[in-house]
Amino acid sequence: MTVRTTDAQTTDARTADVRAAPATIREALRPARLGPADVVRVGAVGLRTRPLRAFLSALGIAIGIAAMVAVVGISSSSRADLDRTLAALGTNLLTVSPGSTLTGGQAQLPSTAEQMVARIDGVRSVSAVGKVAGAKVYRTDRIPKVETNGLAAYAVRTSLRGAIGARLASGVWLNAATARYPAVVLGATAADRLGIGRADRNAQVLVDGTWFTVVGVLEPAPLAPELDTAALVGWSAAEDRLGFDGHATTVYTRSAEAKVESVRELLGPTAAPEAPSEVQVSRPSDALAAQRAAGQAFTGLLLGLGAVALLVGGVGVANTMVISVLERRAEIGLRRSLGATRGQIRSQFLAESLLLSALGGAGGALLGLAVTVGYAVYQGWPAVVPPWALAGGIAATLLIGGMAGLYPAIRAARLSPTEALATP
Repeated sequence: MTVRTTDAQTTDARTADVRAAPATIREALRPARLGPADVVRVGAVGLRTRPLRAFLSALGIAIGIAAMVAVVGISSSSRADLDRTLAALGTNLLTVSPGSTLTGGQAQLPSTAEQMVARIDGVRSVSAVGKVAGAKVYRTDRIPKVETNGLAAYAVRTSLRGAIGARLASGVWLNAATARYPAVVLGATAADRLGIGRADRNAQVLVDGTWFTVVGVLEPAPLAPELDTAALVGWSAAEDRLGFDGHATTVYTRSAEAKVESVRELLGPTAAPEAPSEVQVSRPSDALAAQRAAGQAFTGLLLGLGAVALLVGGVGVANTMVISVLERRAEIGLRRSLGATRGQIRSQFLAESLLLSALGGAGGALLGLAVTVGYAVYQGWPAVVPPWALAGGIAATLLIGGMAGLYPAIRAARLSPTEALATP
């Protein structure tokens, strides 16, 4: 009679023999431990012996990750371009101007309004203009005084151009030196009405009886259209030569977008603490709401497409590893017969899955980065690839690759040596 023993009985008998053996024999029969470097080398065997399959599997993962990174990068670049366009529309620009007094007269901003507003939390920049009362602008002194052509003179801070996003059509903007001397920058409409096409050291205009040299001409300023019909002179020059009283008529503030509403609530009491009701504060631009809505839409799109790309990559890894286990049953049986434990078999296939995912994730991240930069340059957008998209893509690939390879690894470890070797 032939007595058949199962794999479990054989293992139990072997364990009993090992326990009964002396300590030195038990030590010799104990399976060798695999260090991290050994696990990586053993896991790479499947990739080296089947390079074409490994390449195609990694390519599938790379395409999924590249799609995710490219979608995130292109969307982020498009959003950056949209933010830049909306910023030019003054989404975070607020203005403070004097209103009316309780008696119906014209109020006046305190001379400390700018300094006080600059202290508000969230305010990034402050600038101001002051209308020079009674000052008119003429091309020559031969024009009748009543023909003002609707032009006015404003004293301006040198920081005004950056605050309102104004651009120069020609010439230069006022600086710390020219702001103290009779130099003037003309608004777009003012320059056209005065017949001055471009800035020139020989071009002069008469401002309240004083000759000023035209050093610059602005393009139309959509955020401050009142300056299009104005002659802009330095604050100090206006006080010294035009009798300017030093009180601002409009204070411009740029705030952090997340704090625009809170800054607006504080502008009135801060600019004129003694009479906050006599101050007019502009409301936030409608473009700010549009910008936030676009940001939420982009975020939802990125999360959805990123999840789909990662799911596709995970399915590819799982499929590759399941087929690998089925094709390598003989190898698994041979290793088990030579003393490899179930844990070592499990570690081998799990390491192979992680290596495959790492190769695909890294390649996909680089490919997605290249696609994003190329498309952004082609469209004229700022190239923006969030670091979290690159790092997150690789990390998520490793996580999903590990999860996808876990079942095939466990399945491989459960194969007994006799069952695996008996499989054709």
